[in-house]
Amino acid sequence: VFGRQVVQPIVDKVQPGTAAADAGFQHGDRILSVDGQAISDFLDVQRIVSENDGTPLTIMVARSGAQVVLHAVPRLVEVDDPIGGKDKQPRLGLQSTENTTLVRFGPVAATGLAVKHTWYIVDQTMTYLTRVVSGRESTRQLSGPIGIMKVSGDVAHLGFLPLINLAAVLSVSIGLLNLFPIPVLDGGHLLYYACEAVLGRPLGERAQEVGFRIGLALVLCLMLLATFNDLARFNLF
Repeated sequence: VFGRQVVQPIVDKVQPGTAAADAGFQHGDRILSVDGQAISDFLDVQRIVSENDGTPLTIMVARSGAQVVLHAVPRLVEVDDPIGGKDKQPRLGLQSTENTTLVRFGPVAATGLAVKHTWYIVDQTMTYLTRVVSGRESTRQLSGPIGIMKVSGDVAHLGFLPLINLAAVLSVSIGLLNLFPIPVLDGGHLLYYACEAVLGRPLGERAQEVGFRIGLALVLCLMLLATFNDLARFNLF
């Protein structure tokens, strides 16, 4: 199995007036760790920053043969999401280059990388949903079939590998959604099985019927909201 082995990211550009500029980042800094977590690629930095709630990050960089400790507080910045909407996300204000080489991974290493990236998608999804429920994020980021078609078309122009990566992200996201404990989804069936295990008997037909109706209503509402967001991005409302 082939893949990209990435060395610690190197700061290529520090955007002026950003958290990174205030922290003292310089061109050529190699990011070694963030809050004690070793950095193997820029995805690690993005993951940690995206989960930040406004607390200072302790970042160790290699500079001119020495190790330098910097402190930065990511700032919320409005950015364009892949489906044409707007979103506020924590940002440091760094642009990075990475030293990469194409290497061959064995089955164990490839599985480890797959688990790592799958967990990253799950973690980001659950973090976003938690913030939506708590009112810290907007539902405008939700997208339906129209948005997925637009993103797929845009990514297809970038090449086959980015398209495969998008397919993997969508597959994991849909699989995660399907496991939610909502009747009519597979997670709903698992919920009923759990109730049966606790009660020692199946739920009554009436209770299951009501649950399925509620679940169907929730799924339909989610689909309508996602479709509305897609149409709104095309300024149809």
